[in-house]
Amino acid sequence: MLSLKNSLDLKIASIQMVSTPDTQENLNVAGSLIQEAAQDGAQVVVLPEYFCLMGLKDQDKVRAREIFGSGPIQEKLAGFAQDNQIHLVAGTIPLEAQNTAKVLNTTLVYDPNGQVVSRYDKIHLFGFQTAKERYQESETIEAGTTPGLLKMVINSQEWTFGLSICYDLRFPELYRALGIVDCHIIPAAFTYTTGQAHWEILLRARAIENQCYVLASAQGGTHLNQRRTWGHSMLIDPWGAVLGDLPAGEGFISGVLSKDKLNEVRSQLPALAHRKL
Repeated sequence: MLSLKNSLDLKIASIQMVSTPDTQENLNVAGSLIQEAAQDGAQVVVLPEYFCLMGLKDQDKVRAREIFGSGPIQEKLAGFAQDNQIHLVAGTIPLEAQNTAKVLNTTLVYDPNGQVVSRYDKIHLFGFQTAKERYQESETIEAGTTPGLLKMVINSQEWTFGLSICYDLRFPELYRALGIVDCHIIPAAFTYTTGQAHWEILLRARAIENQCYVLASAQGGTHLNQRRTWGHSMLIDPWGAVLGDLPAGEGFISGVLSKDKLNEVRSQLPALAHRKL
């Protein structure tokens, strides 16, 4: 277990899964891993994108959608946060959209009382096509419109997190719009093809240019729908150093966010203060 030096430190964990078409099975796996991470001392735990359902067909998530504030998936998540006394950044779940043929791909954040304290609907929708692969999220997902920011106070210390999801990672203007944060949290399900090419370099770039931590929680394996995801859930520090990396399979990584480290990087190289645009 990592020990915390003082109230300027925060222990955070990223869970990696290989989700299936069985929502209950996925919730059982998520609950077990959340408990392990909490017992290891994590105060904030993050689940990956699509943690609750990696369907055989894209339309499966539309059938599984819930109304915001009501539904068995949300009830379970609230219980996980409350039972383990953590802040839970609950990956993404399918929520009801204006278009009844689509869903919102939504991150909900629960506090230790099981209450929702932040929400972010994925803005940028993934599209990718080769001779062997095709993904078009816009066919079943309705895009969000508002950037997501999370503020919490733990041990009398305020922490600010940026919320984004997977494909958002390719759009640096979103991270600039969120302003100065302590850590960007990124649930994801990167494909193996795009992950192998760009995942780590994009995560490290977002950390370096925003002089903050980046914690990414990923899907990591071959799913029953034959989709292969890249994995490599990562924690990266404000200087761009990789502090944790889980290449593949189920499990979690954890690490400590340090206000002292943030202040050190930003004072030695005050790039955020040097911005002109």
